[in-house]
Parts: sequence; C-alpha cells; structure tokens
Amino acid sequence: MQRWRGYESVPGGFGRSVVTIGVFDGVHRGHQAIIGYAVKRARDQGLQSVVVTFDPHPAEVVRPGSHPAVLTEPVRKAELIERLGVDALCVVPFTPAFSHLGPEEFVHDVLVDALHAAVVVEGDNFRFGHRAAGDMALLARLGRTFGFTVEEAPLVTEDGLVFSSTYIRSCVDAGDVRAAAEALGRPHRLGGVVVRGDQRGRELGFPTANLMCHRYAAIPADGVYAARLIRGGDERGPLSAAVSVGTNPTFSGRERRVEAFVLDFDGDLYGERVSLDFVAHLREQRVYTGIEPLVAQIRQDVEQTRALLG
Repeated sequence: MQRWRGYESVPGGFGRSVVTIGVFDGVHRGHQAIIGYAVKRARDQGLQSVVVTFDPHPAEVVRPGSHPAVLTEPVRKAELIERLGVDALCVVPFTPAFSHLGPEEFVHDVLVDALHAAVVVEGDNFRFGHRAAGDMALLARLGRTFGFTVEEAPLVTEDGLVFSSTYIRSCVDAGDVRAAAEALGRPHRLGGVVVRGDQRGRELGFPTANLMCHRYAAIPADGVYAARLIRGGDERGPLSAAVSVGTNPTFSGRERRVEAFVLDFDGDLYGERVSLDFVAHLREQRVYTGIEPLVAQIRQDVEQTRALLG
C-alpha cells in the first residue's frame, strides 16, 4: 500500500481512482464495509483504491480541547486499512487552514486535482467542507460537474444498531469490551510503553507491566480485565494477562493506571512498546481491608483469566 502525507504528495502520474474519505477511527465493521466496497469497485473497474483520512482528529482543530478518545492510533489505523486491500492511504494534516476549505474547494483540490477520482464511496451521513456544509447530495452534484460518480456504501447494522466510533467509545468507556469487540470485529486494543511503577505488584507476588498510554487513548472503565498482551508488532505469540485499570484504591492511589500481570512470564518488559487486546471484563475496582484479601482476589482474577483465554 502506498502512503502519502498530504494530498499534495500524491504522485503526478497517479491515475484515476476510487476514493473513500473519513476519520475511520477504530476501522470498525461499518468502516470495513465502506472501505471494502471501495476496494471492490476499484478492482471491478481496474482503478486504484484510495482511503483519505485525517491527522489530528478534526474535532481537536474545530473545537480545541474536545478531542474524542482515540480507538486506533495512526500507525495501527494504517495497518488495519492496509489489510483491507487498499492500494493507497492519504493522511491529510487537518490544520485550521484546511478546515476552512469550502465543500467545492475540498472536492476540487483533493478529489479532482490530486486523486483524479472516478468514483467516490461514502456512507449516507458523510459531511465535508467548512462547517461540514457539504452532504451526499452536494457531493453528487459536484461529481456531475467534475466527472466522477458518487456511490453510497451499505450500512452495517445488527439488531437495529448502526456501528459507529461514538458507540464503540461509549462501550469502552463503560468497560463493555465484549460489545466493543463485536462492533470492531476484533478486541479493542490499547498500546503503550512499559514504565516503572510503584513495584507494589512485585511485592505482592504479581509483578505488573505498567503502560504509559497516549494522552487521548480510549482506556476502558476502571476494573479488572482478561486481555492478551502483544510485544511490539509480533502478533504470533500473544501472552495472557490480567489487567487492572484504575487508581489502586486499596492503597489510596490517585493516578489512574493500566497495569498488566502477564501469566507464566518471567522477563523484563521495561521500555518495550506493548499492546493489550481486551477480551473480557472480570470485575469492578474494589477497596480491600488488607493485603491478604487483595492477594486472594488477584489469584482468583488470574485463574479466571487463564480459564477464559486458555
């Protein structure tokens, strides 16, 4: 898959294409359907398929301080998009100047001049241009002017629920990682670098890997989870882990942390970048009256994790 930073980086000789545009945070089942449809249409017509996305999230530029929790970091998003068979990914820096492009300018500059779009594939709720003034009807009219067609990709629904990034964020925020996985088509993943903590887990007999996550990362609700830990980019041998998210209330903690006890692992993860795939919520955070009941509960969490993950 070709990757470009900015639509100005598209090679001059790039031919006509089938394009789909969106933030695509999570690359969930709804996104997969739209992108997959664009890839199929491109192959049917012998064209290149292109996904256009944005960095940072447009909300952070349009409404500073309102950045939503991020389901997939840029590198992970690109990996997931590439797996769908896309020919090229164009990441547009979402700057204040770019946010002020009107719908007509956006279409002319990005779709026509840069990508030579023959077909544009979107969902029915697609909006574009300054203040989201453009909709599918306007896009179709502009397509007739500039010589491209607009096709609406079918929505993915289940029991009347339309999958969206907002819905998945709400699931993660509530700790419902099973529902999030159902909408994503895979477990919700949280990445970070392992840093030194208070060493309290080691003293209790359950040393943990403490993750320093991205400031906007979508971290599940406080609680204990069964998860799989992946070291670096190696997904061939995930490790089972019991993960605590919260402030360690038994020890009057204040800082919210993500701590993973890796089952049957004897090694050092400090400084490594790891990822956690959240599989199941085991329980809420609790305050214990002493060390012994806490250790007994951790043992139970570990055995439950082992049973769930095999």
